[in-house]
Amino acid sequence: MQNTIIFSLFSLVVILTGVALWYIYRTNSRISDMNKTLEHQYNLIVKMQSILKNKYATNAVAENAEMIYQDLLQSLIPIMAAIDIMPRNTSEHPLWRALGGIMDEYAKNPFTLEKLRRSIKLDTEIARNVDNYMRRADTFLHHLTTTEPDGLLATTFTDGLLGKSLTFFAQAKQLANQEN
Repeated sequence: MQNTIIFSLFSLVVILTGVALWYIYRTNSRISDMNKTLEHQYNLIVKMQSILKNKYATNAVAENAEMIYQDLLQSLIPIMAAIDIMPRNTSEHPLWRALGGIMDEYAKNPFTLEKLRRSIKLDTEIARNVDNYMRRADTFLHHLTTTEPDGLLATTFTDGLLGKSLTFFAQAKQLANQEN
């Protein structure tokens, strides 16, 4: 009988140890799952915070876009007058009409590049306006590129009239500087 009691107690201890080990295992696995969930949520929060910062910066650019556009347009007006180009006759923003007029004229008449090169070379005011336009447009594109998470807006500007005009002005400026 004493052996049966010892065996029963031993069995009870083994069963209780097994239950305790199972409970510890389940608790550890739940804690591990919670850690994974919390880590995933933390990463999502960090990502959301980053997106919100970028959205805020992009929204700040969008809110100030009219000032940026007007600044760019102020540099373009004397350039357009010097090379005798009129803006497009559309309902677009005046900046896009001006850039469209320049790029349309260049597409029709490649001599437009030569006219701009001569203006840059002979007129320091035109050279200064070209430099201002290029610097401000490049800064604007750089800001869009660094603040926009998906790059769609920056790509649209870079591949559109703004990027094409920067290439056009850079070519004219490089040609004007080569002959100096």
